[in-house]
Amino acid sequence: MQTSLTALLGIKYPIIQGGMAWISEAALTAAVSNAGGAGIISTGGRSADWVRDEIRKTKTLTTKPFGVNVMLMAPNKEEVADVICEEKVAFVTLGAGNPVPMFEKFHKAGIKVIPVVPSVKLAQRVEAAGADALVIEGMEAGGHIGTLTTMALLTNVIPEIKIPVVAAGGIVDGRGIAAALLMGAAGVQMGSRFLLAEECTVHANAKKQIIAAQDTDSVVTGYSRGHGVRGLRSKFTEKFLELERSGAPDEVLNTLATGTNKLAAVDGDVENGLVQVGQSLSRLTSIKSAQAIIDEVTVEATRLLANAPGLVKTW
Repeated sequence: MQTSLTALLGIKYPIIQGGMAWISEAALTAAVSNAGGAGIISTGGRSADWVRDEIRKTKTLTTKPFGVNVMLMAPNKEEVADVICEEKVAFVTLGAGNPVPMFEKFHKAGIKVIPVVPSVKLAQRVEAAGADALVIEGMEAGGHIGTLTTMALLTNVIPEIKIPVVAAGGIVDGRGIAAALLMGAAGVQMGSRFLLAEECTVHANAKKQIIAAQDTDSVVTGYSRGHGVRGLRSKFTEKFLELERSGAPDEVLNTLATGTNKLAAVDGDVENGLVQVGQSLSRLTSIKSAQAIIDEVTVEATRLLANAPGLVKTW
């Protein structure tokens, strides 16, 4: 399954594992890379020393390419970037802020740069600034999201961009991968599907809640403030949305939301915290190894792509 993304990163399959704060650690990162994808360590909420240790740990678990996700809103982003450059990972994904000022630093270290963008305008901007590829993430994704769907982003962005485009948001199986590739994407980024990987360290309570969830059980908090976050419905989301609808000030909402991702992902309090996961919940039904997940989705995608010419008569 070779595309411009696999050639760029030196991987077997055009699949990047999403960087999920408090979740994407060495074990999952290495497992995804060993399975033929590109694993990612998330730096969200982490110290630079932790990032260094996790990169080094990952290198003991895999010799395959892997990356690091940098949250550009983090106060220690420069320190984290320095560590990444010193440790020489294959690539970085950059989100939640302006990625362009970081390009030169990473490129000088020989690290490929893949920003996450929510619009055509920003896609064109990062391409012009020298991005090696980019991720377009639709609002079907879990965690921090924009307002456009994955389908709309694929339709709008791909005709305007020459570098590899990676589709993200709501993609959890081979059908999603095949659809993205047929629309011109060079690959996909999947986060939610890997929450149910055996190697994923997210709390067991979060995995249970995801498996039990129905397709309509995800909600978005914070849209009115311009900071939408998608996750599973809980006591926290009900309280937050009630306050948000009533016009509560930002400081009240910020205080309520702070730490809810970690509360669910690490501590297992899925009612007072927020399990950040995307909308394609009906397909998230069982826990498997990262290898089994990638084998399953690539076999399905390959079969669908092979059968695609026979699906529609063109005469």
